[in-house]
Amino acid sequence: MFKYISIASLALLVLGSWYMFDKSGDKIRDKEKQIELLMGSGDPEELTPKLKSEVRGDEGERAFSGILLAFLSAGLIGIVFVTQVLPTIAHKLTHAVYDSGEEVERDVFRDARVLMAQGQWEEAIEAFRLAAAIDPTNRMPYVEITKIQKVHLEDPLAAIATLREAIEGQEWEENDAAYLMFRLAELYDEDAADRESAVAIFEQVMKQFPGTRHSANARTKLHEWGMA
Repeated sequence: MFKYISIASLALLVLGSWYMFDKSGDKIRDKEKQIELLMGSGDPEELTPKLKSEVRGDEGERAFSGILLAFLSAGLIGIVFVTQVLPTIAHKLTHAVYDSGEEVERDVFRDARVLMAQGQWEEAIEAFRLAAAIDPTNRMPYVEITKIQKVHLEDPLAAIATLREAIEGQEWEENDAAYLMFRLAELYDEDAADRESAVAIFEQVMKQFPGTRHSANARTKLHEWGMA
């Protein structure tokens, strides 16, 4: 809703700037005609210098109105392109890569990506949750949700809750589980200032995946913190 209000407001500003630009042109033409008539009649009252000065002032106002109109028009075109045209183009290009003779498999992430491109963060989160329900072994929906919550909504605690839900909600492959646990530890340490919880997660990684690179990476991190 806010997006459409912004577009409408900017469109009204463009129309207002165009009206100012057009009216200033009419004023200049009217005064130039008066000057011509006065000069033809000899200008007995010597009004020509004053009118010429007013024309120069009107030309300055018209130049400012033209610059404002160009700036606002470019902004309006840019917003419409990013929020309306670009997502549509991306959608069409996504489907264009498939053979027209084959049934196109619906990309469960497409809706979420379109919503992200439009800046509709809460709606994008819901779309990613739907994608996670359709493909529960894919970690990417949870990763994208936590990015939105941390970066765009500035809510790291919600991002932490999302990752805990993902980790505890099902059995993951080793690489996926380790990846999610490392991201959770980073959120605890860097965003929630809770290093104790981060240490506990790295210790869990070492216990859960002994003899793996994940365990070695966790041990290295604890060494850096002086807690190994």
